[in-house]
Amino acid sequence: GCKEMVKNNVLVRKLAAVETLGSASVICSDKTGTLTEGKMTMVKMHAGGVAYSVEGKGFDPTVGCIRNAETGDNAAGDMAVKSALLAALLCCNTTLEKIKDPETGEEKYEPKGNSSEAPIIVAARKVGFSESIAAEYPRVLEVPFSSSRKMMLTVSDISGRSELCPGGMQLVNGGKFLAVCKGAPNFIVEHCAEQLMADGTVQKMTEVAKQEVLKVVDEYSSQALRVLAIATHCMSELPYSEDDEDVTTDQQFQACRQGMRLVGVVASVDPDRDGVPESVLLARGAGIRVVMITGDYLKTAIAIARNVNILQQEDDQDVSAVDCARLRPNDDYLSHCEMDSLTSTVRVFARARPEDKLEIVKSLQRQGHVTAMTGDGVNDAPALNQANIGVAMGIQGTEVAKGAADMILTDDNFCSIVAAVEKGRAIYAGIQKFVAFIMSVHIAEVLQIFFCIVAGIPIMRTPLQILFLILVTDLPPSIALGMEPGETTILKERPRPRSESVVLGWMWVSMVMNGVVLSVVIICVYIGALMYYCGKVFQDDIQLLEDFENHLMDARTVAFISLVWAENVRSYTSRSFNRPVWKNFFGNPEMQKAIFVAQICLYAAVLLPYFSDKILGLRGLHIGGHGWLMAAAGPIGCLLLCEACKVITAYQMQNYQRALAARQEAVSAKEEEAPASQKALPAHNIQSTDTDLMASEEANVIEV
Repeated sequence: GCKEMVKNNVLVRKLAAVETLGSASVICSDKTGTLTEGKMTMVKMHAGGVAYSVEGKGFDPTVGCIRNAETGDNAAGDMAVKSALLAALLCCNTTLEKIKDPETGEEKYEPKGNSSEAPIIVAARKVGFSESIAAEYPRVLEVPFSSSRKMMLTVSDISGRSELCPGGMQLVNGGKFLAVCKGAPNFIVEHCAEQLMADGTVQKMTEVAKQEVLKVVDEYSSQALRVLAIATHCMSELPYSEDDEDVTTDQQFQACRQGMRLVGVVASVDPDRDGVPESVLLARGAGIRVVMITGDYLKTAIAIARNVNILQQEDDQDVSAVDCARLRPNDDYLSHCEMDSLTSTVRVFARARPEDKLEIVKSLQRQGHVTAMTGDGVNDAPALNQANIGVAMGIQGTEVAKGAADMILTDDNFCSIVAAVEKGRAIYAGIQKFVAFIMSVHIAEVLQIFFCIVAGIPIMRTPLQILFLILVTDLPPSIALGMEPGETTILKERPRPRSESVVLGWMWVSMVMNGVVLSVVIICVYIGALMYYCGKVFQDDIQLLEDFENHLMDARTVAFISLVWAENVRSYTSRSFNRPVWKNFFGNPEMQKAIFVAQICLYAAVLLPYFSDKILGLRGLHIGGHGWLMAAAGPIGCLLLCEACKVITAYQMQNYQRALAARQEAVSAKEEEAPASQKALPAHNIQSTDTDLMASEEANVIEV
């Protein structure tokens, strides 16, 4: 099973996770690179109070251009566009390189670094900025992004410049240093005192102006775009002493962030991964709640969640999508009761910090959910370790995250998680089928011997024959059942309660019924063989016959052949508890191999001279055509009666699934009955920001 999961891009580090997968009731997933491709492309920007559209897809800067959204004119030379993109470029560490594809030999552009910065680099190249232009502005300070600051800040040397670049915004006379902030729009706008306009003038940043900018951010975010704001501050000298070793990074950041000028906002799209919407629907059908945890602005998160079916039309977004600030008002997390009430119905957590993941997992576990959690950064490790199933990213994930996880997605794709859940359920179902088969045939063999002793007829088989049956003819089919592929309806079943035993009550009924069927059929065949070869049934009468040992061996041989055939038929009927045996008959190649091996061993046991008669006490060469025909009655009777038993088992399975669904729905309904006071502060009243990639990548870099 684990080998098959590797083929599906899932590497299992802890075998216990395979069993737990079948019980997963909640999947908490990152968005960037898991639900989406993680390949952002800038499509819109707003600079100088003017809206622009960015053409072209992918990372090729030679394809597409930037146009005025209203007139359609090429805007590569617009002062506001050049100023905003160059300022953003000075606050990036990502580079764009042209490489050759080793498979196709074609040259293509590929960004190296933070994927949230890649759209800025590509757009800057589209308006004519060279690859090395950032080197012309020596960097003297860098304050990396953090989940608390929500922005990155750099300070560059601009000595001797009167304008940012040819055709760019004018700089303050005597300005030697330029501080640039890039990050969450509402956090940056909050610290802006002025705004660059399209004609190069500077306008005071009033509350009305701030609301106008945030309105643009809301508009972009509602289109599932990620928005970053860029602001600058020209300084004649550094507002701190470079020689003072006691000055902290936060103090430097605070000093340089004063009196910022907003130069623009950029909006990028991160396409949904192929197959993700369908996988989310499959998970819903399997009774699994998919929860998206992202650092994005709330409206962006809601739009993307609707695109991938995490949120559907019937879902109330005020209840199903929340800003993580509601989890920690005043920076203190809610009480357990309030937290559980809030998380019980939420499908989208926006503006999340890495530490929020841990609290969300704990809350879901307190509610009895078996939770899978994805993560890629160092700060995600506690949540991955706490979750019932920690899932690390194989491409973007850090070694710390991989070490804390139970399984690793080698392609970082959400679809692989759902495929892993399906495979986990299939593996667990295979174990149940293995147990059901082996128990039913062993119950049958015990009942047969017990009947012979009680009824006073010769024991049906010798100890050596019993051992041969167990090791040679029973074992291969039972192993093949453990490798049975999942049934097509396996993702339509409810998650299995983790505390539930492997063998359920209706399975015991099925095992006993099939064991009795197998016993009755083989006993009838054996009695018929005794009458045919011995003319008697009871042991005392048979022992008086001349050459009774050989006659008894013939009868036992017929019963032995019939039992092996019947058990092989039983192994086929055991492939499903409720489906007819002919459905997907050849769906398990391992079963065909196992039955072939069992048949070869059977004919070797009954036909090879000396081995058959001297060692095992079987005489397949002497039973004649009548013996083989009598033996055939066993598998035929077993097939018909075992299939008939499935009617009862199917009814019991339906009742079990209905009862399980009713229990789980009752628990969900109880969780949703939260007091109105605990649902105060509508989600839209909390300002939030678009920082998913930066939170998931840059924050992890700074922590390392």
